[in-house]
Amino acid sequence: QVQLVESGGGLVQAGGSLRLSCAASGRTISRKDMGWFRQAPGKKREFVAAITWTDTRSTYADSVKGRFTISRDNAKNTVYLQMNSLKPEDTAVYYCAADVLLGVAAGSWGQGTQVTVSS
Repeated sequence: QVQLVESGGGLVQAGGSLRLSCAASGRTISRKDMGWFRQAPGKKREFVAAITWTDTRSTYADSVKGRFTISRDNAKNTVYLQMNSLKPEDTAVYYCAADVLLGVAAGSWGQGTQVTVSS
């Protein structure tokens, strides 16, 4: 079982940037499709982005396309989410997950990191 720990969240003004990290331990994630999800207060958890292990192809929710970039460093067993041009509606707890397929995670989840975007 892989353990995931997110970091990098915080408070940022609208238009700003943050880079989230998801550090894995226990097992390598080099052969796992990885993803990011988020949950805003009073809303359901939603898919944000995913990256495959075979060809590092990435997919994004329409709401973040062009602003967020997912990447991975298998040597560091870490996945990243670069978030630019942040909007107040991006405020949420962001979660990293393993074994993500078609926007659904079948593997481990991290504990989440809070991102707050002020207007």
